[in-house]
Amino acid sequence: MQFPSRHIRVNVPEQILELREGEDVLQTFAISTAARGIGSEPESMMTPSGEFEVAEKIGAGAPPGMIFKSRIPTGEIGTPGHSEDLVQTRILWLHGLEPDNANTRERYIYIHGTNHETELGTPASHGCIRMGNADVVALFDAVEEGTRVFIQP
Repeated sequence: MQFPSRHIRVNVPEQILELREGEDVLQTFAISTAARGIGSEPESMMTPSGEFEVAEKIGAGAPPGMIFKSRIPTGEIGTPGHSEDLVQTRILWLHGLEPDNANTRERYIYIHGTNHETELGTPASHGCIRMGNADVVALFDAVEEGTRVFIQP
């Protein structure tokens, strides 16, 4: 497969996200994909696989830990260990580019910061790709809307 110059690869078995330039790895981050595994079914709480693009970047300039509800900053900063699965810091909203994952945007699948950073490296999310709050800022600043994302099961 010919990859675009700047792109993101998510390796689900290893629970890592790589920012790449061609075949060169620029940065590697620990992540959490879905606790329920891989799938594209509506309301499945699974992480979809295949080819995507960053449809929208949300949260530029928000302080680390900012909680987002329905993609709107609440003005509150999340704390580690809060039982709720919070969407924090930045959001990269994904759009599926294949028939099997075309519903990804409607499923609200994001790459986002989390209040469950101690779970990074293990499948623990409700379908999204969770990242550490500092890491998601670095990724957000390094990509543009339209950046390709490849989620490899």
